[in-house]
Amino acid sequence: MFLKFIKNFGLKKIIKKSLAKYQAGVMPDAVTTVGVLTDEHYFKYRTAIVKELIKHGIAEKNIEVLSFRDHISSKEVIKDCYTLADISLNGTFKKEEVTAFVHKRFDMLISYYEDEKLPLVAVTLKSKAKFKVGFSTVDSRLNDFTITIAAQKHEVFISELFKYLKILNKI
Repeated sequence: MFLKFIKNFGLKKIIKKSLAKYQAGVMPDAVTTVGVLTDEHYFKYRTAIVKELIKHGIAEKNIEVLSFRDHISSKEVIKDCYTLADISLNGTFKKEEVTAFVHKRFDMLISYYEDEKLPLVAVTLKSKAKFKVGFSTVDSRLNDFTITIAAQKHEVFISELFKYLKILNKI
């Protein structure tokens, strides 16, 4: 419990410092690769979000999903998930999957979470994605484009996103 408090405090300090220096990415010419970062509360929408992206013309092989969970029991083996335990005290990621996700230069990162949990914010902030999209309830400095809608309406979120991408000639 105490270690979790110290880790959160340190992570918050690192994020605050990084946000002060953060510069928005350059929007790609066309969106072909997409990374999706989700919270465990929207874990059940994970496959539905991927299906919506495929429906809008993104190839399944060009979509990667990473989810944050508050706790993963030792018996569970869930691919592409991470917890607070996978982040070191200095804010680096211990899990190779998370590091690979952060360093991949996606054309677009969809930060599919409404609550600002520090591990989610850390991945969004450190991501090398060219264009970041998220919800308006999250700090506006994290994302290049925000959509105001409830997270439970994933179909509407994706259709609105692609409507604007079409207007911007990015798809």
